[in-house]
Amino acid sequence: MGKRAATTGRRRSRGKRSSRGRLILPVLALVLVSLGCGAALAHLQGEDDGRDTAAVRPLPTATTGSPAPPKPRPTPTPKPTPTPKPRPKPKPTTKRTTVPQAGAGSFTTARTTGRAVGTGGSLRRYRVQVEDGVDISAREAAEEIERILAHPRGWAAHGRGRFQLVSDDADFVIRIATPDTADKLCAANGMNTHGELNCETTSGVVVNLKRWMLGSPTFAGPAQEYRHLIINHEVGHEIGIRQHMGCPGPGRLAPVMMQQIKGLNGCRSNAYPYDEEGIYIAGPIVS
Repeated sequence: MGKRAATTGRRRSRGKRSSRGRLILPVLALVLVSLGCGAALAHLQGEDDGRDTAAVRPLPTATTGSPAPPKPRPTPTPKPTPTPKPRPKPKPTTKRTTVPQAGAGSFTTARTTGRAVGTGGSLRRYRVQVEDGVDISAREAAEEIERILAHPRGWAAHGRGRFQLVSDDADFVIRIATPDTADKLCAANGMNTHGELNCETTSGVVVNLKRWMLGSPTFAGPAQEYRHLIINHEVGHEIGIRQHMGCPGPGRLAPVMMQQIKGLNGCRSNAYPYDEEGIYIAGPIVS
């Protein structure tokens, strides 16, 4: 009896301790869960602003309120661009070349000598004279004529003669004269030039100043190029081509020995005896 009672008492006391332990454990678990949630909340608040979790900013309360949105900047009003006033168009300046109708009748000789140009034939020396009172330099005119006679499409380049600019002892003379003076020089050799044309005389070539300065209304090119036609045509007579030529066909180059100022008859104006391939430009004989 005594042993059984003792045993029963020990069992009862164990049961009491067991019940007490069962009550403590849930309470302890609840405390641990509460502490974990608080740590987790503190951890999440710390990640928002990148700071350490030990210095956590308090969450905004209802009294703090949300920050007001920034006020929009006013759009600046663009200033109107002033419209530039149109500039007045410049008045075209027309350079008028006045050609005197008459001159002194006397001439100035270009005092210059050049080298002989040409690939064959006899040497012909020439001098250049300009009528006095004309606004043209005799020397400059002589140098221009020298270049014309030395041109690769000219007479000298194709064996029809050699030419040399001199100031004395010339074989022929090239004179640039006013229309009235040119008419007198040409009429002395039986030709009527009407104040418009050039001619070749027994003493040489007479160039009408009007043609030298203004060119020809039938020539499709500047006066500087027309001067090639004047010299090549008249020097052509000087080297023995006495007759004039006509147009060889519509659209073809007019021969330099054609009187192109009187009409082209379907040809294209041309200032050179030879074309670019070195072929002589000829046409039917008309006089």
